[in-house]
Amino acid sequence: MAIAFPIRRDGNSRLKSFFYGQLSGIVEPIAAIIGFYSVSSARFILPYALAFAAGAMIYVVIEEVIPEAERNKNTDIATIGAILGFAIMMILDVGLK
Repeated sequence: MAIAFPIRRDGNSRLKSFFYGQLSGIVEPIAAIIGFYSVSSARFILPYALAFAAGAMIYVVIEEVIPEAERNKNTDIATIGAILGFAIMMILDVGLK
């Protein structure tokens, strides 16, 4: 619908807008199959890649969302401190079980 409605609004026929809408959706199952085989072939690195992605998300949240981190222009120190604190907390959580 995100593709078909703008095409129809531009004055094209219903058939053409429907065709292009369906054509834009056909790549999803193809990409899913490619993604499945990519993940299954890189299974050994997947935990590290997911950990990197989680770290990147934590960095973005601390750097951009938490307003206290921007006080006194110490954003980098606050971000690094929060990430190190989180890493230490996780190490202690896993190590002391």
